[in-house]
Amino acid sequence: MNTIDWIGFIGVSQILLAYILNVAGRIKKKDLSFILLNLIGASLACLASVLMNYIPFIILEGVWALVSLYSLLKSEKWQAKQI
Repeated sequence: MNTIDWIGFIGVSQILLAYILNVAGRIKKKDLSFILLNLIGASLACLASVLMNYIPFIILEGVWALVSLYSLLKSEKWQAKQI
């Protein structure tokens, strides 16, 4: 595997980990850990897609990262840390 593969692998692993932990009831979708796993994972997967120049996944992962960023900024725990 090359560097781009590793970036993408780490990114999608984080997204899948967030999903599995949520389904298993270990974290909730409003937990900061869930939001950050999705944000970082989607950002890394988007970066790998940019490096591969694969537009469909740039769009998918870019939107996923933006939605996760929006969730982070709306998160009560994040807002409390900013005060």
